[in-house]
Amino acid sequence: MRLAVTGASGFCGAAVAGLAAARGHEVLCLGRRPGPVGRHVRWDAAHEPPELDGADAVVHLAAAVGDPRPGRAAEAAFRAVNVDGTARLLQAAAGRPVVWVSSASVYRPGPYPGPVREEHPADGQRGAYGRTKAAGERLALAAGAVALRPRAVYGAGDRHLLPRLRRVVRGGRAWLPGPDVAMSLTAVENLAAACLAALEWPGGVYNIADERPYRRDEVFARALGVPVRHVPAGLARALAAVSPTLTRYAVDQLTDGMVLELTRAREQGYRPARTLADYLV
Repeated sequence: MRLAVTGASGFCGAAVAGLAAARGHEVLCLGRRPGPVGRHVRWDAAHEPPELDGADAVVHLAAAVGDPRPGRAAEAAFRAVNVDGTARLLQAAAGRPVVWVSSASVYRPGPYPGPVREEHPADGQRGAYGRTKAAGERLALAAGAVALRPRAVYGAGDRHLLPRLRRVVRGGRAWLPGPDVAMSLTAVENLAAACLAALEWPGGVYNIADERPYRRDEVFARALGVPVRHVPAGLARALAAVSPTLTRYAVDQLTDGMVLELTRAREQGYRPARTLADYLV
């Protein structure tokens, strides 16, 4: 098919576009910059509708991402892309299959006593990213799209997750809030494969992650090559209230123990093949 991939110059979008081309699809890379394959179609999600002429289906990954400090300017900037940009995309898609890549950040903050299913409330988000992704997702679901919710996507070319991990290193130690917890992560190859498979899935929400969860402390120790030490979670949350760089959302990501339940995706044939061990050899 001729597949439109938005945000194809980004980390996740490039993986989807590359895999689609490798599987024989003709790829249209929509975004402000060219993608790794196919034909570039310029699109600024914050300001204009996309040109989808000739596309048979769409995988929408263009998004404003990050963990900004609270404020109207950040909220407006994220909303322009994640909500208003989604509305423009869905209107242009006009009946084509759409896979909308959401995020586990839409879930109500934990802690979580057990695996998080798709029915868990998607409200109460602590930052602009989670709030606007949740709002964009609602538009996508109302239009009949498939919405995928990955958590903490990692892999070759990652420009976000690993740099955030490195911020906890001080004095040759990784300082983490609270006790060790289990957590889901998502290899970018697993997400890319899910995006293409989901073009055939029924509309609705699906969690996407690696086959099994990981232990937080082991991930940090192996990824950063330093021993882990703990600080009280309450102290970290108090610091987040006054710090110009540390946010409550960031603390939540390390303490809440989010493990995604994958049954719904597995029922559609989802079988994640990559794990963190593939990168930590």
